[in-house]
Amino acid sequence: MVDKVIFSIYCNMINSSLDIMGSSWQRNKKKEYYYRKAKESKYYSRASYKLLQLDKKYKLIKEGNSVVDLGASPGGWSQVALEKVGSKGLIIGVDLNKIRPINEENFSFIRGDFTTEKIQEKIINTLNEEADVVISDASPFLSGIKSIDQLRSIDLVESVIKVSELILKNKGNILLKFFQGEDFNHMLRELKKKFRIVKTTKPNSSRKKSSEMYLICLGFKPI
Repeated sequence: MVDKVIFSIYCNMINSSLDIMGSSWQRNKKKEYYYRKAKESKYYSRASYKLLQLDKKYKLIKEGNSVVDLGASPGGWSQVALEKVGSKGLIIGVDLNKIRPINEENFSFIRGDFTTEKIQEKIINTLNEEADVVISDASPFLSGIKSIDQLRSIDLVESVIKVSELILKNKGNILLKFFQGEDFNHMLRELKKKFRIVKTTKPNSSRKKSSEMYLICLGFKPI
């Protein structure tokens, strides 16, 4: 009986600690600068500022461009891309998950897995012509095991690049997220054969604790 009472007290202590940790995380999130800024600007995600900062530095998206956003949910990058391309441009968002409505005539959303031929065909059919830019803030499901997560990240990056090569026009650009692993340097060498400029970077709006990086590929050279 005493053991049961002690166990019950222990469980209550753990639950209380978890509640405190959860509340603390929510408070910190609400205080976090880019989270608050995104709310004020009506962006769907703080990640919008990553694209804003990277585009300002590398001039990835121009007015009138056709842009494909792979892994678009929750929609923050598509919102920024729409601002950049203006009314004459086109944005296609693709994701397995739904996104909050973006009520712009030049925005199309395709729900599905962009690694499949079916969804790739839908992207091609929705484009007026080849894409000027492919962007992707997609992240693989992270297990917490570094070696596995790095492999998953590389697989996802390779999938984004494969789709990009199908739809990207000559001199087009790619921006995508990655988590560096053992095979990444080999992939960089291959990309340098296909693009005029290849760089890795991390915007100020990325959380300092995050291991995410971004890959910039400018000036596609179709084989």
